[in-house]
Amino acid sequence: MRVLHVIPSLAIGQGGPTVAMGVIERALLAEGVDVETVTTDDDGRGVRNGKGNGQPISENGCLRRYFRKNTEFYTVSISMTRWLSQEVRNYDLVHIHALFSFASIAAGFAARRAGVPFLFRPFGVLNRYGVTQRRPFLKKLSLRWVEGPLLTDAAAIHFTSKDEAEQAAILGIPFRSVILPLGLEAMSLPTPAVDAAPTILYLSRLNPVKNLESLLQAWASLAARFKEWRLVIAGSGEADYQAQLRALAGSLALGDQVQWMDHVSGDQKAQLLADASIFVLPSFSENFGLAAAEALLAGKACLLTPGVAIAADAAAAQAAVIAGPDSASMADALEALMTSPERRQDLSAHALKYASEELSTQRMGRRLVELYEGILAKG
Repeated sequence: MRVLHVIPSLAIGQGGPTVAMGVIERALLAEGVDVETVTTDDDGRGVRNGKGNGQPISENGCLRRYFRKNTEFYTVSISMTRWLSQEVRNYDLVHIHALFSFASIAAGFAARRAGVPFLFRPFGVLNRYGVTQRRPFLKKLSLRWVEGPLLTDAAAIHFTSKDEAEQAAILGIPFRSVILPLGLEAMSLPTPAVDAAPTILYLSRLNPVKNLESLLQAWASLAARFKEWRLVIAGSGEADYQAQLRALAGSLALGDQVQWMDHVSGDQKAQLLADASIFVLPSFSENFGLAAAEALLAGKACLLTPGVAIAADAAAAQAAVIAGPDSASMADALEALMTSPERRQDLSAHALKYASEELSTQRMGRRLVELYEGILAKG
């Protein structure tokens, strides 16, 4: 089986989508699938990664092709469009990741013209938050005339949680949905640092959807009473937004009780997770919540908001606590966890069990192959 994946960007700054794409590639390769990924050379606003000539590159165990982005808006790539039109017929199936992006539209139209089955993974942009934020009128028009017909013609729409699928169904677009959670690779954590202070860890992109303002305000109401604790915020984002967050922390007089870090990976990321007492993801909207899933797999006591799609299932498994996205609710939930080591330990044990059973890469890879085989069997 030869499967083409199309995603607008694999920039590190994209966070979860980039990480998930790498995991999906490896999981499918382990199942014997011939995997190739097409993307742009985007490496952040105004930046390219230097690989944008469209030639195949061996990365992550499979072939990847990077095409030059021509615009920042919608990440338009003319050379990608040309390549898709000529080559998409050589694949058995096309798995498209993201919507409201030029790459997604180009791949959908090319596959449809060539008669190749295609499916979309929409990254949560079909939920309530996704369709009402950032150019909602343009999204409404685009859904009506562009994405909507492609979604209807797709062999399937790949949702990563029940909540994401249910919110998308409200739009009334006829499509065939399948719920298939993302998987995570087993994580080996180092020994926590001996001198590590009790830590609340945020580890994700810095973006307004993440609701970091409420987290900082919540921490400001607690910091004076928990002087031995610190809040670590690790992630990258637009420079202007990072400056706004730091200014807010300064106005709240949080001082050195907030530690700011850039994007982390590898050993540094593992050490942060090992040292963390509580992991928090306060987002307004997450179609899955890969950062939360990683924390669950690491056995962390997790505080999540209802907008994190994985939150409901994790809470049902007694593996996470859910709090409202407002600062008062978040502060109450944090205080309850900070003052109860027993509660944190209980959450940790359930988190490890839930993640190992429900979020393995082997399970995801097998289910993806079954999905692909089912689509191809139907012609």
